[in-house]
Amino acid sequence: MAKSKADARPGPGKWPAADLARLLRTYAPAASDDVILGPAIGEDAAVVRIGSEPLVVACDPITFTSDSIGYGSVIVNANDVAATGARPRFFLATVLLPVGVSRGEVEAIFAGLAEACREVGALLVGGHTERTAGIDRPLVVGTMIGDLEGREPVLSGGARPGDRVVVTKGAAIEATALIARRMGDRLRPVVGDAVVERARRYLSDPGISVVRDARIARDAGSSAMHDVTEGGVVTGLWEMARASGLGLEVDARAIPVSEETALLCGAVGIDPLEAIGSGALLAAGPPDDAERIAAALSEAGLRASIVGEFLEEGGACTIRRNGHTRELVPPDADPIARLFD
Repeated sequence: MAKSKADARPGPGKWPAADLARLLRTYAPAASDDVILGPAIGEDAAVVRIGSEPLVVACDPITFTSDSIGYGSVIVNANDVAATGARPRFFLATVLLPVGVSRGEVEAIFAGLAEACREVGALLVGGHTERTAGIDRPLVVGTMIGDLEGREPVLSGGARPGDRVVVTKGAAIEATALIARRMGDRLRPVVGDAVVERARRYLSDPGISVVRDARIARDAGSSAMHDVTEGGVVTGLWEMARASGLGLEVDARAIPVSEETALLCGAVGIDPLEAIGSGALLAAGPPDDAERIAAALSEAGLRASIVGEFLEEGGACTIRRNGHTRELVPPDADPIARLFD
């Protein structure tokens, strides 16, 4: 007898948003005036005050892959800090290693940490490293501390009705790199050597960092920002609308999907709009500001497209795709997680 959906074993990925919201309400209520922004669905960093100085703090793991794990752990945490309008400053890493890992593998992780810290302008200041029983690949959990430099934080939940939302670079940038790096040899006969080689470089070109994107969008007047991660652009847009308490109307045709992304995602049967998309930033503002944000990003050589409009408080979230309008909902799990599980 087939199992019901309720009985099915859950796949890897983010914990269900509704239950996570309940857990946060129950166990992590704001308990101090020094918590400017506490834990909430759609907000990936905390803003706290120590003395008179506000700090932005973000914590994220790298779990999908062990390839470039040190580099990736710095970038994803720097992205969360930057999307709050802050400058990444100090990074701590907990490095968990399987028993039997080689010194060369560990050296590569630390080299990646150092490379990414240089790239985002942060310093590696601490953490913990150990061999851990029960894991089959290295895992890195990072914490980035950021400086708002005297500015107010920019929140994922800062969008207002009528604001337009801009997406930078395009969909599934990280997913494209992961597919090429882990399945490239199998896919070369399907998509061609050139596509695989270009896609393998997606971690750096167009890149999974949004630190530069966020600085430009902030300076151009963005009132809300959110970086795309697990669940892709669809989940990022939904999280931004959820954090803002607004409806959202999205035109899927406006979301850039590169040739490499379309070919590789098509070859493995996953939706690029739902696949992990580090490297894309969502930035919102009133119509004139959104146009200015998109123009500033474009002038800096970053692809930018206006893909949707926020609606009234409590409104529906919808996406127009292939001539049909349907509810905008995040996938149960990122298709990349299922692909590699």
